[in-house]
Amino acid sequence: MPSALPRSFYALAWSNVAAQSAEQIALAAAPLIAVLALGAGPGETGLLAAVQTLPFLLLSFPAGIMADRMPRRVLMIAAEAFRALALLALPVLAMAGLLTVPLLAALGFAAATGTVVFSVAAPALVPSLVGRDRLAQANGRLELARSVAYAAGPALAGSLVGWFGASQTFGLAAALSVLAVLCLARVPEPPLNRPTQPHIWRDLKEGAAFAWMHPHLRPILLTAVAWNLAWFVLQAAYVPYAVHVLGLTASGIGTSMATYGAGMIVGAVLAPRFVRRLTFGAAIVVGPVVSVAAAFTMAATLWVPSGMLAALSFFLFGAGPILWTISQTTLRQTVTPVAMLGRVSALVITATAGARPVGAAFGAMIGAAYGPRTCVAVAAIGFVVQLLVILSSPVSRLASLPEAVAEPAA
Repeated sequence: MPSALPRSFYALAWSNVAAQSAEQIALAAAPLIAVLALGAGPGETGLLAAVQTLPFLLLSFPAGIMADRMPRRVLMIAAEAFRALALLALPVLAMAGLLTVPLLAALGFAAATGTVVFSVAAPALVPSLVGRDRLAQANGRLELARSVAYAAGPALAGSLVGWFGASQTFGLAAALSVLAVLCLARVPEPPLNRPTQPHIWRDLKEGAAFAWMHPHLRPILLTAVAWNLAWFVLQAAYVPYAVHVLGLTASGIGTSMATYGAGMIVGAVLAPRFVRRLTFGAAIVVGPVVSVAAAFTMAATLWVPSGMLAALSFFLFGAGPILWTISQTTLRQTVTPVAMLGRVSALVITATAGARPVGAAFGAMIGAAYGPRTCVAVAAIGFVVQLLVILSSPVSRLASLPEAVAEPAA
């Protein structure tokens, strides 16, 4: 049986539960408020969604540099407090009759900065709280919290908006962010030997060069980019595909896509057992293999149109990549110097975030020219590519975690 995680880690874990819940409630509630209260149309809601995701592309690297230059706990507290203020501003503006879709988008952008900082700084903080032999267990706990929030957040936000209205919903999200701040205040962080003078371009080049030249990190990065390209090609086409090919109603489409969150929860619960029983290389390959199985399940609906098959596909897409996320995060934490963890984590987030709009645009172009059936087939090819990338790398042949990297001298 694995050893119990230290009490200091649980403070971080509970802050993660609160922060992830605040994010998912706010993300799901924003378009509902835009449509129901502000009369927004598809173009405005699309713009709102785009603005809410921009911080991942624009701010991940600056957040990574900051995470390697200042105490990570302090950075996370500041970012989460900023998110709480942004969420509290929305009911204030609504009560004053000043809320508009552009302001809603701006507040969404501000709130998402807390998510970016948390996503960059938390993986960099975990190795200072738990031993190397418990990294996978700790990462699994953090991913389970994210999975539960991802699965429950949209449904909870819809119910809250319907029952209580926009102001109370965003007030709850702000309260959860405040709770995250209080939990983070209890997280100890040992002092690290960090340079006092920032050199932004040098820091960027150093982090990017380390990740790109490392024999284990480069295939992780390329696999993640290929996965996200294929996933967003599929996402761009799924709704019209479900309507015109599978014959699903709006309720059926929502139900089929909801299994993704259920798969995430199941994957997060089972992941620690797989990590303990498989070689590390095999454990990290499970996610890409299951993604191919999910893509082929969706492709099977080209010949056998079935909402059940589509739902199974989304379930597999949710379950398999969770093991990938836990394993590759553990590998990244092991082979990266602690003083560089923020920048390397930021590089992964920036690359995957950049792949998402590219994949969506590619899917839109293919769908417009050849129809959604072709998008499903192209996405399946993309998932095969991401599997081949990781299988051909030394990562898949790791029997166990490599030795921890030696910290460079100051």
